[in-house]
Amino acid sequence: MREDGQQDEIAAILARHSEREGPLLPILHDVQDAFGHVSEAAKRQIALALNLSRAEVHGVVSFYHDFRSAPEPLPVIKLCRAEACQARGSETLAPKVEAMAKGKAKVEAVYCLGLCSVGPNAIARGEVYAHLDEITARELIAGVTA
Repeated sequence: MREDGQQDEIAAILARHSEREGPLLPILHDVQDAFGHVSEAAKRQIALALNLSRAEVHGVVSFYHDFRSAPEPLPVIKLCRAEACQARGSETLAPKVEAMAKGKAKVEAVYCLGLCSVGPNAIARGEVYAHLDEITARELIAGVTA
């Protein structure tokens, strides 16, 4: 996408959050969802619109692991590794998922998706996958890499 198109889309995101108190995190999430990362140009535009320094915006982006400063070349699967999912088999499943995804998707450990009763679970491309086992994990990987 050309940079002016990106600026227009970021302006639209900023406008959607203009009445919100404390809009930085929701704006960053929307930019991340739209472009797969938060670019330096986006940080500058957001900082200017919110009357923040670029360093303040960068500090938030670099603090939270969900935000990326560059696009991830592979689809990302966030696999819950918290205690409840561990009790439901995520520790046994995780190395299998990583092996199945190798070269096709990036598997990231997260520590609680808030879905403890349906674990092990994961999120990929904004969709939740619950009750994962080897078969459903294989289907998940096939779905996000297709």
